[in-house]
Amino acid sequence: QVQLVESGGDLVQPGGSLRLSCAASGNIVSIYVMGWYRQVPGQQRELVAAVDSGGTTNYADSVKGRFIISRDNAKNTVYLQMNSLKPEDTALYLCNAFFSDGSRAYNSWGQGTQVTVSS
Repeated sequence: QVQLVESGGDLVQPGGSLRLSCAASGNIVSIYVMGWYRQVPGQQRELVAAVDSGGTTNYADSVKGRFIISRDNAKNTVYLQMNSLKPEDTALYLCNAFFSDGSRAYNSWGQGTQVTVSS
């Protein structure tokens, strides 16, 4: 059993910054990819950013140049630094991990942390 626990979501004004964190715990041998998705009611869940175990990153076009994803492999933790936030960034941000317990691969989700950008 693996748990992903997110934190850092908040209400912030346009132009502000937030840093999200997601810590994975449980029966984990290696985490191949950790990422952040976001969900707005009535819309499809979309990838925001992801980082693999080697540090290669991938970003949605809408956040390039504003968001930075990073991970601490020793702590099984992924971070999302969000700068120059816009109202359209408002969403539930969910952490995702694609990992192995040594025998098979799994895809796991956190419960999400709410980010609201509003004046």
